[in-house]
Amino acid sequence: MNDYEIPAIGLSEAATENLGKYGRMRKQYLQAHKQELYNSLLLSGTLHTHLLEIDHTARKRLELMMPEMAKAAGATEDLKARDPLRWAGLMNTCKAQAEEVILSELIWD
Repeated sequence: MNDYEIPAIGLSEAATENLGKYGRMRKQYLQAHKQELYNSLLLSGTLHTHLLEIDHTARKRLELMMPEMAKAAGATEDLKARDPLRWAGLMNTCKAQAEEVILSELIWD
């Protein structure tokens, strides 16, 4: 009588972990620009795992890039003590540059 086959989609253990900023950005990008990949990941039950992996990788990459970029920009602890506003501006610039790299390599790829 019912000719419909409904996939049994359940949540994995990873699905209980909340997504961070970069995981949510990746999800939005996939939904808007890579619908076939998004649907494939969703139906195979690996979407949340993929998004978590992207989020963790992006945050780790940011942690590694920030000290190097801050050093190159001259955002030292001495500058932080002497001129905190300049230091904060340099750090914000470094973070924006690092995030641009992360977005182009991990989120929009």
